[in-house]
Amino acid sequence: MTESQNSCTLSNSSDVVVLGADPAGLVLGILLHTAGIDSVILERASRSHVQTRARAGFLAPNTVQILERHGLADGLHRHGSRHGTCEFRTEDGRLRLDYGALGPGEPHHVYPQQKLVTDLLAHYLDLGGRIHFGTEALVVQDADGARPSVTTREPDGSPARWTARYVAGCDGRYGAARRSLPPGAVRHHHDHGVTWLGLLAESPPSLDAVGYAIHDRGFAGHMARTADVTRYYLQWQRGTPADAWPEQRIWDELDVRMRAEDHGPLRRGRLLERGVFDLTCDVIEPLRHGSLFLAGDAASLLAPAAAKGANLAVLEAELLAEALTDALARGDTAGLDGYSDRCLAHIWRAQEFTGWMTRLLHAVPGPEQDAGSFFHAALQRSRLASLRTSRIHQDWFAENYVGV
Repeated sequence: MTESQNSCTLSNSSDVVVLGADPAGLVLGILLHTAGIDSVILERASRSHVQTRARAGFLAPNTVQILERHGLADGLHRHGSRHGTCEFRTEDGRLRLDYGALGPGEPHHVYPQQKLVTDLLAHYLDLGGRIHFGTEALVVQDADGARPSVTTREPDGSPARWTARYVAGCDGRYGAARRSLPPGAVRHHHDHGVTWLGLLAESPPSLDAVGYAIHDRGFAGHMARTADVTRYYLQWQRGTPADAWPEQRIWDELDVRMRAEDHGPLRRGRLLERGVFDLTCDVIEPLRHGSLFLAGDAASLLAPAAAKGANLAVLEAELLAEALTDALARGDTAGLDGYSDRCLAHIWRAQEFTGWMTRLLHAVPGPEQDAGSFFHAALQRSRLASLRTSRIHQDWFAENYVGV
């Protein structure tokens, strides 16, 4: 399916072919179109799927500034909310941090990613942008040449081929961009050894903060999404199916780990979604291979403990749009030459803080009396004690928690 203005005729060539209609791909497409650069987005899923797939909803101040700068923040400001408090629950009690007033003094904006994607897509189509849904990119070829190409499978199953000056891979960790990387590309991979059961509950938030519960039975998390929907997480035994427990047992376990007996009951509701995922991360280095550039989840994947993925994606899209515009409109390739290094500096900083958060929040799987588990638990307590008592540590946390 193709969606564009009726007067727009789609062809099999473009100066920039963008793979994927995630936040990176859509922001990139909008900025290129606004700059007068001939571009097209190829997306393997349907429009309805793109607009409804749930993702994290915490937008950093820098991300909001980018969206505002390009006139893309109207929906966010109408329907999103500012949030600047997080709460840690431990055996030593509650620790609340007003991180929006610490460090640089900047809060998050809470706005579910599917709503942001819906806004971006509508804006792109209103501009007359070209996008092909149900078009699966299979391989990127000749990225080291002057005219790279993308082989696709069309909605009716027939093959097609797109040629371009540049290809932007915004199609995730399993997309064609990553599959097409040359042997010289390096993939740095790390498994944090932790698994989450992610839950979407039809229930109002149970506390006015992002909740992080640290318990010897495992982590539990509470993140508000809307006035009627809340995201919960449970640290989960790896290999256990998402439907292994009935709803009653899940809510009872959330009560235990979030210490509802001490801090008040959770507001229960029907579980709308369940999903199991391992907390792993990876980085592709470099992010440029000839005329092929990576952004968003195709460039790096972060564990979700610090909600950095979408924020990096928007940042990378703006940097890449500026660089491609300079190259195509003015013949200046300095931005493209520096794109990978600029993005990787932000990616590695986000990876470092995400790793710190992951170690802070989770019980180490293993025997209760295991020496390594005891050592890890002692470090957790020490980190939390420092976060509780040190203003310098609190400012450091706030700066990294909201920053990219």
